[in-house]
Amino acid sequence: MSNVNLDGFPAKICTAIDKELAKYPADKKRSAVLMSLRIVQDEYGYLYRELLDNVASYLGISYIEVYEVASFYSMYKLKPTGKYHIKVCNSISCSLCGSGKILQHLVKKLGINIGQTTSDGKFTLDYAECLAACSSAPVMIVNDKTYHENLTEDKVDEIIVGLEKELSTDGN
Repeated sequence: MSNVNLDGFPAKICTAIDKELAKYPADKKRSAVLMSLRIVQDEYGYLYRELLDNVASYLGISYIEVYEVASFYSMYKLKPTGKYHIKVCNSISCSLCGSGKILQHLVKKLGINIGQTTSDGKFTLDYAECLAACSSAPVMIVNDKTYHENLTEDKVDEIIVGLEKELSTDGN
């Protein structure tokens, strides 16, 4: 028995997507797009065209329906990113509290522009439309999991040093 199904995914991904599909009526498979994309991205690192095609095929919906979701939400990566994907919030609250200054500090510190990855593959820098932490602006998130709030340039420097130390202890 093959561990890859007809839609090109390993059995463990199909099982995880099927678990999500079970939460919705059979005629509402599109409702599982968000979690299906997350499951696939967690396995492959980012969502390239073939993976988006496979999600569409598996859910029985069109490629464009999947691509619209993947390209709309900033939590989905459509290209490879660094080990640490840093997103700085640029909502009105964060902007008023200095997120632009924080972003420019990161551009200078990392030597890359928004949307780029450092040559060593450690860091990718982006902005996020809103991270829903207005009361502690400015805010950034690392790898869509770890929030850093009430940022200053000094705090950002400490965070980057900590991430670099983490990489060196991991052997990367």
